Amino acid sequence: MTNRVISDPPVARFLFSDTRMAPVWLLIRIYVGWAWLEAGWHKVETVGPGNYIVDGSGILAFWTRIAAIPAASAKPAITYDWYRGFIQLLIDNHAEAVMGKVIAFGETAVGVGLILGAFVGIAAVGGAFMNLNFMLAGSASTNPVMLLLGFLLVLAWKTAGYIGLDRFLLPLLGTPWRANKDDKAARPRVIAPRTAPV
Repeated sequence: MTNRVISDPPVARFLFSDTRMAPVWLLIRIYVGWAWLEAGWHKVETVGPGNYIVDGSGILAFWTRIAAIPAASAKPAITYDWYRGFIQLLIDNHAEAVMGKVIAFGETAVGVGLILGAFVGIAAVGGAFMNLNFMLAGSASTNPVMLLLGFLLVLAWKTAGYIGLDRFLLPLLGTPWRANKDDKAARPRVIAPRTAPV
């Protein structure tokens, strides 16, 4: 069986692989990154009630509210029982001190990464994963739009950070704009056959 390379349609190549789209991705990056930075920094700097960093009381209050099973006529915040079980497991094991820090610093790191254009694909995956968890927890808010924009940034990882640090970071890793030296060495050389003198 021969390997076949299926190329992307021209529209997809233009949207997700053409550096001419970098200014558009820059605007989306800054919008999404600012939202994450603002949400994370608010959690990092809060020292009173609702703290995420010191004791995790902020996330514990959120978990307790969403894991509560309401009266029979009311609709629960969490739709899926398996996710409610996961949240209850976190509550029972007092994971708020650790998870509060993970959430606060994770949101801040995603925001900084997207704004600076550093490892945009990884930052966007992290942000989309947090959006998904917030939606599973019953918090719609801006999460659906942020999740969609996060997915688009993941698809455009090659050019989304072109106007940013990825323009310098990704080529150091050998991707996506130039081949790594090892890749060049591994390619077979084509040697022209010698012709016997006549």
